[in-house]
Amino acid sequence: MMSKNPNLTLTGPDLAALLCSRVCHDVISPVGAINNGLELLDEGGADSDAMDLIRTSALNASVRLKFARLAFGASGSVGASIDTGEAERAAKDFAVAEKKTEVIWNGPRAIVAKNRVKLLLNLFLVAYSSIPRGGTLELTLENPEFDAKFKIVARGKLMRVPAKFVEITSGQVEEAIDAHSIQPYYTVLLAEECGMELGHSATGEEIIFTAESVSV
Repeated sequence: MMSKNPNLTLTGPDLAALLCSRVCHDVISPVGAINNGLELLDEGGADSDAMDLIRTSALNASVRLKFARLAFGASGSVGASIDTGEAERAAKDFAVAEKKTEVIWNGPRAIVAKNRVKLLLNLFLVAYSSIPRGGTLELTLENPEFDAKFKIVARGKLMRVPAKFVEITSGQVEEAIDAHSIQPYYTVLLAEECGMELGHSATGEEIIFTAESVSV
């Protein structure tokens, strides 16, 4: 099936490679911090400070990997379904580890198609990046098993809709997709695979991201 978005042209190997680069980028910092903490212990530094650094960084790495497994990974066989409760826990743990954003989750708990859950979590990442100084993200799920609608309201300081997300959704990307822009690209690709339409709007107080099932 030909894509409706002219920007969705990456081959399978390129998509896989860029997603792997994204995941590695997300975990390399906390893993590096664990190594720093161990080096501090080896040098006879402050044991309590070193252990705090190791514990915090290990938690951060674990949370990021668990999130990536749901948002980017297979998470079961092809065509499998996922409990939205897992997605809720992954999103909230991610925000707690980052220590700057509160996540509010509204909607029924349900077992839904894997790609819809992946879309929801990737849209969460897009919304998360729209409030770089932190704030709140309120997620609402309506009828997730059938004619699903997802809404994420972002509130915080210095809000802005991620530029690459706007470019890719509008079909007007000027530069090649790279490891930094692969995540919004994957979000748009998942929406198309799920038969859902993405939208966003912004005011001075909030940014709203939506994904709605498209009626055939």
